[in-house]
Amino acid sequence: MQRPTLAPLYYLTNFQSALGWISERYGDLLGDPEQAFIAAFQQLPLPSQALLVRLVMRKGPLFLASKLHYPEIGCIRSAAAPLTSLGWLDTKPELSLPQLFQLLTRADLAQALPAGPAGQRKDAWLAELSPQYPEPRPLAAWHPTTSDTVYALQVTPICERLRLMFFGNLHQDWSEFVLTDLGVFQYEKVPFSPHSRAFQHRQEIDDYLHLHDCRQRLHQGTAITELLDAIPSQPYGNPWLESRRARLLFQLAQQCEADDVATALAIYQRSSHPGARTRQVRLLELQQQYATAFALATAAQQQPENDAELQQLARILPRLARRLGQPKPAPAPAVPVPEQWLVLPPSESGQAVELAVRDHLHRIDAPVHYVENTLLNGLFGLLFWPALYAPLPGAFFHPFQAAPADLYRPDFQHRRAAICAQCFAELDSGSYRETLRQRYQEKAGLQCPFIHWPWLTPDLLEQALAAIPPQHLKLLFQRMLADLQANRTGLPDLIQFQAGHPGYRMIEVKGPGDKLQDNQKRWLTYCLAHSLPISVCYVRWQAGSEAGAP
Repeated sequence: MQRPTLAPLYYLTNFQSALGWISERYGDLLGDPEQAFIAAFQQLPLPSQALLVRLVMRKGPLFLASKLHYPEIGCIRSAAAPLTSLGWLDTKPELSLPQLFQLLTRADLAQALPAGPAGQRKDAWLAELSPQYPEPRPLAAWHPTTSDTVYALQVTPICERLRLMFFGNLHQDWSEFVLTDLGVFQYEKVPFSPHSRAFQHRQEIDDYLHLHDCRQRLHQGTAITELLDAIPSQPYGNPWLESRRARLLFQLAQQCEADDVATALAIYQRSSHPGARTRQVRLLELQQQYATAFALATAAQQQPENDAELQQLARILPRLARRLGQPKPAPAPAVPVPEQWLVLPPSESGQAVELAVRDHLHRIDAPVHYVENTLLNGLFGLLFWPALYAPLPGAFFHPFQAAPADLYRPDFQHRRAAICAQCFAELDSGSYRETLRQRYQEKAGLQCPFIHWPWLTPDLLEQALAAIPPQHLKLLFQRMLADLQANRTGLPDLIQFQAGHPGYRMIEVKGPGDKLQDNQKRWLTYCLAHSLPISVCYVRWQAGSEAGAP
């Protein structure tokens, strides 16, 4: 299919649309700097607007005029002049030696600096010259004979704030517009009210940007103590911001564990991020504070945050009880896991073990599909589409959302209880099959975090609808909804549909040396407890093969 042709100034049109969206929905949260920027931008000549947007969308903040070529803009220097007058571009920025090396070609650098040995790598040349040129200077001082100009973008902070207000995050950027225009990504159209927005108070935007800056500094190697001083000591009242603060503290504590257990433990105590409590138990055990660790683990077991925590505590508590001389906690009754063992010849093409098992079973038995986490997630996405894309407050606030902002928050299902009940009712009545077929036709290609359309073919959909009983789908979907982030993974690799009659079985494949992961064990336990057909297939390669034996 031929993709649409973009207008020459498509990016400017998109940026203007975003500014209009922000002004309409966030007018009360715009401060004087943002209002002044939007007003001044609208008064600029069209080429100057276009140049600014081009630079905002490029990796900067430094640009050489000679490397900017945009036919629709025309003369770059003329377009830049109004931006320079506003102070939005600086034409004489101080450049460090690394910045100079980033901007100039080797030939230009050779005219400005002492040349290195023939064939010397550029990074080695930079390292050799760095001690001689510690101070930054303008381009004219580095390269007196050049007629080129460096533009330093000065409005990045304001543009980043506006981008955050539009998207509600900083991992999406303005390219979303053009990818949608080109048909690369298509999104469900969710109705927006005037109050559909990510932030309700200006302070929330400031807090988000502050946490983002702290995370950037963490990745850049800033000292933990310095970052701890910068992160608010008290939880945010906004649950969404608090989840970001808790996750950042969790990451800080992880970095501390190897060198400073006491500090890591103190940071984990400040974090409500999932897993922080279990990490506390482990560190207390490491410090031989067995009684404190046992008390915390026992309290957590009584009110677990999720199945993963329960699973980890079941391994930790017996060990702690033994250390304290207390009775060993009674283990949960073990359910035997059906197993199958295969000895297969390795594929000459290096075929994955899951595909080797699929092809083997397909030859000797009923059809088998490699689905891993795609099939059941896809069926879930189709059935619960009305819940996923319900226009609830705080869920959708711009046109480029593949999922609601609260998808992984604990109250996702509670906020949509009535809609989820209607979806489950379709399973009870049997009407779900026609609903899923119709929805598959209507929504095909739209971005959805649960559906990978190339994998969910019409044939696979029909086989699944015919083979998997609705009671089984209900059980599977109930567990998924209980913790969407955790339970959308760990599903079996293969599904086999019984030929000639309804029926299926799910198969987790493990090659030589491979072990079941925790999330896979949790799914196995759940399915077996509810009499869902699931098994594990262990594979060994034939003796004498390059793959070897386990």
